[in-house]
Amino acid sequence: MQDPTDRESLADATNPLGLDGIEFIEFSTSKPQALGQVLEMMGFHPVARHRSREVLLYRQGEMNIVINAHATGRTRSVQPTDTPMIAAIALRVRDAAAAYRHALDRGAWAVPTHVEVMELNIPAIHGVDKSRIYFVDRYRDFSIYDVDFTLIPTVDAKPPALTGLHWFGVVQYIGNDRMEDWTAFYGELFGFRPVPDEERFGILPKGRVLRSPCGKFYLQLIEPEPGILDLEGDESLQRVAFGSPDVLGSVKVLRERGMGFVESQGVHSETRGALTRSYLGGTMFELVHHEQ
Repeated sequence: MQDPTDRESLADATNPLGLDGIEFIEFSTSKPQALGQVLEMMGFHPVARHRSREVLLYRQGEMNIVINAHATGRTRSVQPTDTPMIAAIALRVRDAAAAYRHALDRGAWAVPTHVEVMELNIPAIHGVDKSRIYFVDRYRDFSIYDVDFTLIPTVDAKPPALTGLHWFGVVQYIGNDRMEDWTAFYGELFGFRPVPDEERFGILPKGRVLRSPCGKFYLQLIEPEPGILDLEGDESLQRVAFGSPDVLGSVKVLRERGMGFVESQGVHSETRGALTRSYLGGTMFELVHHEQ
C-alpha cells in the first residue's frame, strides 16, 4: 500500500500553491456601466459595491468579475480608460501568504500594498504588462467580498450560471519569441504545463495552451503572426473564455439576451466554440466546449 504522505508530496510537487481555480477577473474601465451592460448580456448580475472605491462586483454561478473604475496615481497599474482592459486575475490558493512568498522566491515582482480602512490586504505580483495576479485563500464560508463589499439590496447574491457556463481560461497575447519565457514563468511560479499540440480547444486554437495544475482552467499564449502583426512590447491579457457543456445552446440563450457573435467564413459558432463580437473598442468573450 502506498504511503499517503507520498501522495501528498506528489500533489504538492505538481501543484505547489494548492491552486484551486480562478476567484475573480478584474476589468479596468472609465465606463463601468457600459461594460456592465455587456456582462449582463453574458449572464452576469451586479451583486455588490466596494465600500470605498468605484468598483462593482458581477457574478454568475461560481464566477466573479470585478469592474474597477477607480483611478489611482500608482505606476505600473492598469488605469481606467474608455476601452476595458483585463487588469488582474485572482487565483484561489491554499495559503495566500505562502503562495506570495513562493512566487517572490522564484523571481516574481511584488506589488506594493495600499490598503485603506475596512479593506483586506490581498497579496499580488505583477503579471503581463501592467496587470496583476492576486492570491486569495478566503473563498469558501468567508470570502474577501464579506469585508470589502456591501451587497446591493434586493438582488440575488448568488445568481445561477446560464446554461452551465463556467471559467475556462484567459487568452494572453505575447511578444515575438516570448513563448518559452512565458511558459517558464507560469510553469515555475504556478505549476502550469503545456497541453499536447494535438489537444486543442474551441475555434481559435492558435498558440500554446497551458493547463493549470488544478486542472480547472487554462491559459492560451498567442504570438504575433509573422509579417501580419507585430506585438513586440505590446503584451496583454486579451480576453476571457467561458466553458460550456453545450456551446450552441449557450449561443442561443445569449443571443436572446442581446449578445452578438462573430459569424464569418473563417470564424463562426459551432459545437467546439464561439466568439462574441467586439464591444466597447475590443472587449470579446469566447465560448469553449468543456464539461465542468
